[in-house]
Amino acid sequence: MKPAPFKYIAATSLEHALVLKAEHGDDAKFLAGGQSLIPTMNFRLARPAILIDVNGIEDLAGIRASGGTTRVGALTRYRALQRDATFTQLFPVIGEALPHIAHPQIRNRGTIGGNLSHADPASELPAIAVALGGRFRVQAAKQERWIEASDFFVGALTTDLRPDEMLVEIELPLPEPHAGSCFMEIARRRGDFAIVGVVVMMTLGERNECTGVRLAFCGVGETPVDASSAADGLIGHALTEEATRDVATSVQTMIDPAGSIHATADYQRHIAGVLTERALQTANQRARDGH
Repeated sequence: MKPAPFKYIAATSLEHALVLKAEHGDDAKFLAGGQSLIPTMNFRLARPAILIDVNGIEDLAGIRASGGTTRVGALTRYRALQRDATFTQLFPVIGEALPHIAHPQIRNRGTIGGNLSHADPASELPAIAVALGGRFRVQAAKQERWIEASDFFVGALTTDLRPDEMLVEIELPLPEPHAGSCFMEIARRRGDFAIVGVVVMMTLGERNECTGVRLAFCGVGETPVDASSAADGLIGHALTEEATRDVATSVQTMIDPAGSIHATADYQRHIAGVLTERALQTANQRARDGH
């Protein structure tokens, strides 16, 4: 299939792009990697009247340190993150997840901002951003604002972005000392959409007791699911098999997967419990080992 007719404009600057978006609102879409937008246009599920190409805006790409955080430009490609050894050492959970995201051809073109703005419930990066406690800088022609990752995703393929706004930057706080992380997912094949994916961030104290834990899922709801409260009972204690089983049981009660042609809701719930136990144990061991 071919897309419906549209007008193409290559933005020469961020200001130019935002002025165009303010003028045309929901009738205009930003074109970055196009790995999600173009297929939906070809199937005529999306029919923007105007495509604003932002690929020429170099200031929107790149990774830079900022105080106690790292900021990633929205136009940064998956591949750029994957090849940046400093970044993946700082955020090993992202480095662990990146090979699971689609296929090399997609990662070569797909952008971080495009992925997050698309807000696919099965996508890995939204859940990771929630687990890391990230926040997003969004900008319009006349103002900007920051949105917590946990507030950014409001429904399937729906975000808190207004019709005249663009996601321009992602801010990630640096992991604390004695932290361990883990990303795991189950998919029919490597690169397919996740049936269930889990992200764990854990910090340990001097006696290897858990001092903090973040737990988030993709693929089991209309948005990334922050299930950190299911692990509250771990705080102040060393991790045990019984404790991880209790967290897994709580997670299975908390989530409400819809099921699909690839997996029933009961299967997704079962897999979420299995992955929770494994990921908690792995993150705990990595924190102990200083990874």
